[in-house]
Amino acid sequence: MDNITLKEGFIGQKMIALPRSIINTSKANEITQNFYVSDLGYYPRAHHHYRFRKKGAKQHIFIYCTKGKGEIYLNNVRTVISPNQFYIIPKNNMHEYKADDTDPWSIYWFHINGILADKLYKRYSSTHLANYKNIPFSLDRIKLFEKIFELFNSNYLENHIEYANLLSLNFISYFIYHDFESNVKKSSEDTTVNSIIRYLTDNLSEKFTLDDIAAKFNYSKSYLHTKFKNKTGYPLLVFFNLKKIQKACELLNYTDLSIKEISFQVGFEDPLYFSRIFKNFMGKSPRKYKQSILK
Repeated sequence: MDNITLKEGFIGQKMIALPRSIINTSKANEITQNFYVSDLGYYPRAHHHYRFRKKGAKQHIFIYCTKGKGEIYLNNVRTVISPNQFYIIPKNNMHEYKADDTDPWSIYWFHINGILADKLYKRYSSTHLANYKNIPFSLDRIKLFEKIFELFNSNYLENHIEYANLLSLNFISYFIYHDFESNVKKSSEDTTVNSIIRYLTDNLSEKFTLDDIAAKFNYSKSYLHTKFKNKTGYPLLVFFNLKKIQKACELLNYTDLSIKEISFQVGFEDPLYFSRIFKNFMGKSPRKYKQSILK
């Protein structure tokens, strides 16, 4: 049972606890069964807000703080949550959380469940130091919450519930994958790797070695290999071949060029070797790939 010290609500608060029938509908629905919301709300300046759940909750609890402060206790670890920070409490874990006495938090929160919610929590817990991160404030995020809240609050048609759950997944995924988004932005600003990628994609008909590219960009081979793989997930020459094969797929889709002609266009003088590289990436030969397009 929850221990609740608050006897009255918070001025401006809003929350929705979805009825069991709606939750059961979401659990049975093929679109929402893997991720669905059971409760959500917004508590502004939540003086005396306090929860203690000895057996935990049956759902994961997502909390996003926009003002003030609060603290969360999980596994005997205290975490202070400040503006533009979020935290996810895993289901079935004893926990305690409360607003700061002098500067109480304002929070947006969701209770979420389903197999995908479980997997998202695992992703979150494995990639977020101390289980929370700073997230730049975004008015668009708040507007999205308002839209979600209105959908859950307006009616209970199944397609509305589907849409509200999908938007909730979008909302929470933004926070969980914020580091990835930042890394993508940072990667896009890495002029060295971007310059190499542009150079490679502009010269798909060429045959480069790592020595060629290292000399072109004035880096050592070892440094270039490490830097490029860290940013793209592929060694440089494997990435180059991948781009060649992607171009070959484009030519197979939109031209009448023969496989031999396409092989030459993407820098392979031996069509048999080209076919082998193509199959390694695409799982089928260029000929079978072309046949699958025509079906």
